[in-house]
Amino acid sequence: MQLPFDSAQGKPSSPEFENRSNHHPDEGLQKLLNRLVSRMERDELVRQTTNHLRESLQANRVVLYYFYEQWYGQVTFESLSADEYSILGSTGPSDCFNHEYAALYLEGRIRAIADIELEPIQDCHRDFLRSMQVRANLVVPILIPRGLWGLLVAHHCQNSRDWTVADIELMQTGARTLATDSNILES
Repeated sequence: MQLPFDSAQGKPSSPEFENRSNHHPDEGLQKLLNRLVSRMERDELVRQTTNHLRESLQANRVVLYYFYEQWYGQVTFESLSADEYSILGSTGPSDCFNHEYAALYLEGRIRAIADIELEPIQDCHRDFLRSMQVRANLVVPILIPRGLWGLLVAHHCQNSRDWTVADIELMQTGARTLATDSNILES
C-alpha cells in the first residue's frame, strides 16, 4: 500500500499522520508548563520577599526554611549581605526541632532572640546557631491552610540585636505575603 505523499511538506498526507498537537495542545505538556511557570513565579516572590526583608532589616541573612515533609525541611532560599553567610541547603539539627517546637509555630509563635549567648535555649539549639554564625535571630512561621509551610528567618551574625516591634511586623507581613500567594498555596 502506498500512502499519499505531500511533496511540499515532505511527509505523508494521510489524516493518520497529521500532527494533532497543532489542533489540540497536549494536556500533559500544558500541565508541565503551568507547573513550571507557577514555580518560577513562586521562586521570584520568595526571592523578592527575602531580599526586601534583609535590606529593610539591615540583617546579614534572611532565609526561607521550607518544610518538604512533616517537621523536616531545609533552607531553600537566602538573601545575604555577604557570600560568607550562605547556609543554603542547611537542614538544621533534627534533634532540636521536634513536635513541641512545631506545635508552637503552628500556633503562630514568633521567636525573637536578641543574643543567643544570653537566651535560655537548649544547648543543641545554641550550638547549631553558632555553627551558622548566628548571634541574633528572628523567626516567623509561614502558615497556610494545610499547616506550617515554612519559616522566614532573619539572622544578625556579628552582634546581638534587639528586634523591634517594627522588625517583627515587617517579617509577619513577609510571611503573610508568601502564605496567601496562590503559587505557594498550590505547592
